[in-house]
Amino acid sequence: MSRTVKLKNIRNIGVIAHIDAGKTTLTERILYYTGKTHKMGEVHDGAAVMDWMPEEQERGITITSAVTTCEWKGCLINIVDTPGHVDFTIEVERSLRVLDGAIGVFDAVSGVEPQSETVWRQADKYRVPKLAFINKLDRPGADFWASVQSLREKLGAHPLVITIPLGQEDRFAGVIDLLEQKAIVWDEVSLGAVFRTGPIPAEYEEEARRAREALLEALAEVDDPVMEAYLAEESLTPENLAEGIHRATIKLKAVPTFCGAALRNKGVQPLLDGIVRFLPNPAEVPPIEGVNPLTGALEQRVARREGPLAALAFKIVMDQGRKLTYVRIYSGVLKPGQEVYNSVKKVNEKAARILRMHANQRERLDEAMAGNLVGIMGLKLCTTGDTLCSPEAPIVLEPIDSYIPVMSLAIEPQTRDDQEKLDAALGRLQEEDPSVRVKMDEDTGQTILSGMGELHLEVLIHRLERDFHTRVAAGRPQVVHRETINQAAEASAAFDRELSGRRHYAAVKVKVEPQARGQGNRFVSRLPDNHPAMVYLPFMEEAIQGALLAGAAFGHPVVDVAVKLLEAEVKEGLASEMAFRVAAMQAVKQACLEARPALMEPVMRVEIIIPDEFMGEVIGDFNARKGKIEDLQTKGNAKLITGLAPLSGMFGYATALRSATQGRGTFTMQFDHFGQG
Repeated sequence: MSRTVKLKNIRNIGVIAHIDAGKTTLTERILYYTGKTHKMGEVHDGAAVMDWMPEEQERGITITSAVTTCEWKGCLINIVDTPGHVDFTIEVERSLRVLDGAIGVFDAVSGVEPQSETVWRQADKYRVPKLAFINKLDRPGADFWASVQSLREKLGAHPLVITIPLGQEDRFAGVIDLLEQKAIVWDEVSLGAVFRTGPIPAEYEEEARRAREALLEALAEVDDPVMEAYLAEESLTPENLAEGIHRATIKLKAVPTFCGAALRNKGVQPLLDGIVRFLPNPAEVPPIEGVNPLTGALEQRVARREGPLAALAFKIVMDQGRKLTYVRIYSGVLKPGQEVYNSVKKVNEKAARILRMHANQRERLDEAMAGNLVGIMGLKLCTTGDTLCSPEAPIVLEPIDSYIPVMSLAIEPQTRDDQEKLDAALGRLQEEDPSVRVKMDEDTGQTILSGMGELHLEVLIHRLERDFHTRVAAGRPQVVHRETINQAAEASAAFDRELSGRRHYAAVKVKVEPQARGQGNRFVSRLPDNHPAMVYLPFMEEAIQGALLAGAAFGHPVVDVAVKLLEAEVKEGLASEMAFRVAAMQAVKQACLEARPALMEPVMRVEIIIPDEFMGEVIGDFNARKGKIEDLQTKGNAKLITGLAPLSGMFGYATALRSATQGRGTFTMQFDHFGQG
């Protein structure tokens, strides 16, 4: 394919799902059938192209989102394979931020699972059009129509079923295309690369007729031209229907739904056709918006080559000691050696090389234009969420949300040599992953590493040793706490001291009030505009935010507190920035101590699936861990338990559940809120 591709022939898509739904297996098939790879990699063999990190190959799961590019029917498809494990949700979040479409992969036995729901909602947040792929139809217990119904019930989606299964479980042979009204059967010998199409078998004709009628009715509900033709009883060609499905999909009114079994190499090519036909190209999504840092005005950047450069850095990777920055170009053209302006850091940087990525392999490009996802070498100061733009037309695009770590552990370098390398290694891990936090414990002198869960921390420790050759001793994982207050309180503090021959004086009075959970911290000044202390207001606000971050009573960050600055005393010739900083900090800490401070810990939303016979024992154990059951559902011969539990009670739960259910129970948990114990 030529290196310069027309905008209408580009698709930027992500593969999103619950862990073990088959995302990476599906991506491997897509690469094989599009001719990008000549051998299919299998996740269970540790040979998947997209799972290229040693950690991923050993565990058989995706940890970092990998970017690749392939071609199908004249279209360039940039694919991001995202992790399914909840500990690596930040990878999904930052990928969806820059994508134009997504494929939700669902297990035909389980339907919509907890993490599928999370990633689907993330895609909704960024208004990303989606396709659904019901996978694993060859498994015992597979139920295609029940899975489609779970899309409606759990996700509120409006599925448009494009392909239905030709048999299920061990009789799954292929799919029926409802648009073209034909059966597609795959050749086992060619690993699914060869398939034949033919008439729908007689025993499936009635089901196919009903399913096509349901498709027409569902499409007529969300697309006016199809509705008019349907009501007028005009004949609708497959092209008419495809255009209607495309319109409904990019308006987020419907979700084209496909089916197959990626591991058995069935159903992938119709999905590829769906990506090209139904998902938007970069010109069909709304223009990206940002703020002009010079004027503060809201501006748009339209996806076109002739526009000013606007790109968002969405991922940083340290590759053999060198920094690789993944960017989405929204407007303009980027060339090797070009100087770009980082409008967040307010610095100019040079894009030394531009690369088209294929997992951890790459191809050099002479230029990259609007609509593309590329890797850039040479950007030294750029971090996740930064905007790169033309110096003549600066813009700051909306940054990527980060996540609150819920678990931490203490680490210590094993040797002096490791000590010297540790700070640099941790700095690079934080640069790569915005959900990693590092701080020094002032009491013990230990380094505290915080992340999204036990698996996340385990992977970080292994990466320190494997990628950065830094050996560390790690303590037991601990829960990350927060502080809050339960009532309003006022406090005053004064700073009056002589330093270096000069007297510094400031007096401050503040009031703290509790806010609703999740509201965050807020600062309000009650000083009149002409007050002499107004010149020191930014310094007082900064000191107050710092005091809340450092903690008041227990040494953990204080959250959901409103701080009001009531009074500030200025003495002529004695006022200073330092004095007001210290006085404001002391006043806030004192007020928080008098406002009935309370410790809060992460509360997790837990979903447990177990066979019926183990229900009593599992519920008893969950209650003993201070868990509260919210819902209990029957799924075939299994039970689905949904509830909330403090994270501190869930340490080692995976082992306990396996023991209690003879290895047959599974669970997922994700952060819900911080709550008082």
